[in-house]
Amino acid sequence: MKAKFQNTATNIAQQCDESQEKPFVSKPYAPTVVVDAMVKMLEDMGVQYAFGVSGGAIAPVWHALQHSSIQVLHFRHEAGAAFAATEAYFASGHPVVVFTTTGPGITNALTGLLAARWEGAKVILVSASTATSQRGRWAIQETSPYTMPSKGIFTSEPLFHYATTLESGDELPEVYRRLTKGITRPDGFVAHLSIPTNIQTSSVKTSLPQETLCQPPITATEETVSECARLLSEGPFAIWVGFGARGAAAEIRKFAETTGAAVMCSPRGKGIFPEDHPQFIGVTGFAGHSSVFTYMQKYRPLRVLVLGTRLGEFTSFWNPAMIPSRGFLHVDIDPNVPGVAYPSAETFTIHSEVGVFVKCLLSYFPQKTGQLKAMVALPRPQNEVIRPNVGPSLVRPNLLMHMIQRVIVDRSDAVVMAESGNSFAWVIQLLQFTTPSRYRISNGFGSMGHFVTGVVGAAKARNGKAVAIVGDGAMLMNNEISTAVKYQIPAVWIVLNDGRYNICEQGMAYLGFEGADTTIPQADFVKIAEGMGAKGIRVERESEVQAALEEAIAAESPFVVDVIIDPTEIPPTKSRNQSLFSQSSVV
Repeated sequence: MKAKFQNTATNIAQQCDESQEKPFVSKPYAPTVVVDAMVKMLEDMGVQYAFGVSGGAIAPVWHALQHSSIQVLHFRHEAGAAFAATEAYFASGHPVVVFTTTGPGITNALTGLLAARWEGAKVILVSASTATSQRGRWAIQETSPYTMPSKGIFTSEPLFHYATTLESGDELPEVYRRLTKGITRPDGFVAHLSIPTNIQTSSVKTSLPQETLCQPPITATEETVSECARLLSEGPFAIWVGFGARGAAAEIRKFAETTGAAVMCSPRGKGIFPEDHPQFIGVTGFAGHSSVFTYMQKYRPLRVLVLGTRLGEFTSFWNPAMIPSRGFLHVDIDPNVPGVAYPSAETFTIHSEVGVFVKCLLSYFPQKTGQLKAMVALPRPQNEVIRPNVGPSLVRPNLLMHMIQRVIVDRSDAVVMAESGNSFAWVIQLLQFTTPSRYRISNGFGSMGHFVTGVVGAAKARNGKAVAIVGDGAMLMNNEISTAVKYQIPAVWIVLNDGRYNICEQGMAYLGFEGADTTIPQADFVKIAEGMGAKGIRVERESEVQAALEEAIAAESPFVVDVIIDPTEIPPTKSRNQSLFSQSSVV
């Protein structure tokens, strides 16, 4: 067994070069000015896209980017550019640049960059700042310690893994090393390189160093893997899959089928393990499935193997019913994650990349253990068959999800993403995915506006369809339809239009706060879209839904489906409201 483990570990280590499309070894380069050197750095690191908003202070950087191999997309708002960059990273696997000018250009981007940090994306912000000689003199949009807080914006942590203000071209080699090291991390990396306008066109006297974009994977020791195998062999166990395991879908499926273990996933982890698989018991946490609790009560596994999820509030609501009798075996690339969500539960910590760990663990389970005999009795999520109403009636959200499953999920290769609020509640519970690459939500930072803009970055980076399911409130807040029209990006927006912030209205009622006004004037998003050059269709009856979705998915240009939904339908958000109630002093 030891020899087999060593062979597995050796093979995994040798796959370092294969873990990226083509690991790049840069060649020494001596550009003449800072912006040219910076762009060369970004090209060497695999950057393919730069999203942002222009401005006078960033003009040299913007010009250099436009004359490089990097595709530059000019957005309408910096937050939209940052959200789009996050989703372009997840669609392509390559780091993405966000560029902004001074002052509000930087602060506008911060929400999207915080989302990138929470999501584990690799995004590099390149901004301008005020020249040293002008600081403290009220320069236009002055960006300096005199006018803006430097800690956290221009310094590393907590927002940026690495941040610096370049005061000389001589600092570029160290910046290059730090950025290269960051983007080869197995987890996310968000950086900020601020370049004063006068430095952007200054001379560079030093050559860029030679760097290799490859790092060996983080692996658990043989003793750790062996102990995990022993603990899992003591009795029935389940597997809890999170977004951090998205690169290990094949290994997880093989391990689950080898052992017969039941599999559940976090709201962000849908599709990593196929939701139509007989061993899948459901989604946990926000808008999750009751079948998970049925399993935990009826079968009560001895342990749960946690793969790549923090088990935070939206994943678990810290529900004690999710604690197995002998605790968790928790695998994560961040050693500080295991044990935090459930501090009182017994937790065996494994510091490793999920795919590497599962491959090694498989060597200890060469044959099926017999758990498969119970598999046919496992509880599974149940979705009722819904048929469209023929007469005039508002569209039920669950009927809309049923049609999205049929037309978009099952019959196309489009990636489907859902905005924070009732939109992702319906999607989490009712849509089913069989691969991780087809589905995206953000329920960690959970910013409204993430996917009404992120859909543009995803569609651009995958060179294909991306569909955002969003609320009318988010759509009015910050969309990038105009950007999609300019570059003819085939993004689709499906708007759940009920004339209100409905998750807030329903949540306030649940918490006992009556009379909260969350209504907004009901917009006509088709007219808005057409006014920006996109196409669209308005849906007011359930009998119109299927044809509208088919037209949207067939369109070659940006398309908006404006669906007038029934606001009285209650989404599966009870667990979230219960969590809020438990945190308040309301009795």
